[in-house]
Amino acid sequence: MKHPFTYEIIYSSRKTLAIQITAEGNVKVRAPQNCPKSSIDRFLKEKEAWVLKYVDKAKQHPQPSSQPLTAGERNHYIKIARDIFAQKTSYYASIMHVSYGRISIREQKTRWGSCSSKGNLNYNWRLIFAPEEVVDYIVVHELAHRKEMNHSPAFYAIVEAILPNYKACQKWLRENGGALWNRGGSKGV
Repeated sequence: MKHPFTYEIIYSSRKTLAIQITAEGNVKVRAPQNCPKSSIDRFLKEKEAWVLKYVDKAKQHPQPSSQPLTAGERNHYIKIARDIFAQKTSYYASIMHVSYGRISIREQKTRWGSCSSKGNLNYNWRLIFAPEEVVDYIVVHELAHRKEMNHSPAFYAIVEAILPNYKACQKWLRENGGALWNRGGSKGV
């Protein structure tokens, strides 16, 4: 099926389909691992008018990247983040054989995530603008604290067993993490 826009499909362990439109007007479809192309096509057809509206808007009015978000936009991103982090945490916790408590979505300038001694997890919603593997790394990092409440070699051995390339994710955050604070011009469903 042809669509009047180009798009990128990002497969992950999520359970639902979602569309994200970046500030530059690029369309990203987030899909469950085994989602058939026909379902994605149907979903895009249903959302076509919505997508075209925002793609057009983004192309006509390139937003300055540091434009402050409205409360509505921020709440929208927090809702997307809650969905993504709930799914990923559940997925990785089952692989790592750990339990966890409450998941909170925050906006902390100094950290991407945290895990309390009771197993409550905090995630920074701005991570939804990072590559998928970086989001996975933060989830695995916080869940590894359920076994080791430190950053010892034993802790990193747990992380590495799940994500052998975790150092590349750390490097990405060190080099690009600051730019996630300038994002926020993208729309999503």
